[in-house]
Amino acid sequence: MSNDEKTTVAPVEDQQVNNKEVEEKHLIEEQAKNTEANIDNGKTQQVEATTDAVKEATPSAPASSKPLKPAAHKVDFENNVVYLYQFSRTKNIPSPSPFCLKVETWLRMAGIKYENVDHKMKFRSTKGQLPFVEFNGVEIADSAVIIKELGGSFNTDMDAHLTSEQRNVVHATITMLENHYHWIDVWWRTKNPDAMLQGYKIDLQHMVGSKLPMGLLKFYYRFSFRRRGMKKVRATGIGVHSPEEIIKMGKDDLKVLADMLGDKTFFFGDEPTTLDVVVFANVAQLVVVDKEIAHPLRDWILEEGKNLVQHFEKIKEKYYPDWQEMCDTLDMNTHIPKPVIEEKEPEKIEQKEEDKKEEDKEKVEDEKEKEKEADEKAPATETDEKPKETK
Repeated sequence: MSNDEKTTVAPVEDQQVNNKEVEEKHLIEEQAKNTEANIDNGKTQQVEATTDAVKEATPSAPASSKPLKPAAHKVDFENNVVYLYQFSRTKNIPSPSPFCLKVETWLRMAGIKYENVDHKMKFRSTKGQLPFVEFNGVEIADSAVIIKELGGSFNTDMDAHLTSEQRNVVHATITMLENHYHWIDVWWRTKNPDAMLQGYKIDLQHMVGSKLPMGLLKFYYRFSFRRRGMKKVRATGIGVHSPEEIIKMGKDDLKVLADMLGDKTFFFGDEPTTLDVVVFANVAQLVVVDKEIAHPLRDWILEEGKNLVQHFEKIKEKYYPDWQEMCDTLDMNTHIPKPVIEEKEPEKIEQKEEDKKEEDKEKVEDEKEKEKEADEKAPATETDEKPKETK
């Protein structure tokens, strides 16, 4: 489990706060917080669910020996369907968060029916995190816990064929990625906030569902995201090193992955494992960065870690046939078939129009014929009946 995917549960009073009330009273503040706390390389964040003013206005819950279950945001849920809450799409990647992309990829590989909830990052789990899911009305937070819990519910274990030793390797390697390499990625993003927005083609207005001017959103994002992000990176110990040393650490982590993969299709043979999912989600964050943006780790993986790029492409091709569509449209649910609206064929429309004209023409001719027959059958007039008088 990664450092900031903690298991600390939010206070009970926080859990009872009405999301709509928070949105109505603090819309601008929440949008700014979301922009800063969520885009930060997609890593789940430990954020406060409400402001102090709302906390004071919320009555305290009675003491209880059992923790209250969080109310599901999706009230009209369908049984055995997973509802995924994550970051909004961007123009070159389904999610700028390796943890969100990890969960969605695992769901696709496992063949589990799921639906993304397009919440514009307004919701968090009770742990203050993204991603989280709701399954049969119950919330599950933290990417590792989500995979474990849903795996048990659907009797799915992608690592079932691995030996005990191989499972240990999976655990150690994922820990390296999510607790060490991840913070190197966060360091780059917080040091280069503008490059991150451009590199991932992030539209802040779309991402947080805000109508605030783009300039204002970017200003707040640069100021607060950088300040808080660097504080967290320093807390991990990564931030105290020089940029050259940090980049070297990142390259070393990526080299470990490249050496482990070698020329194999997946890390442990012909079938993907949880490690393949996590590596895919992290490598994707490098490969998609716009080429006009300077990124030393992106450059390294394209030159020295080509097998990791091939690994990424194989999984993308097999499990994300709608990748380009979701990036072009920013649709959260391109994997769900849309209702087919039958379009009338032009030839049939033209034929119907011709038939209608022919019918109208026949009607006119019939009416003329009836009028003619009526005239012939009409009684003679008085003038016609009387013979002309002769003198």
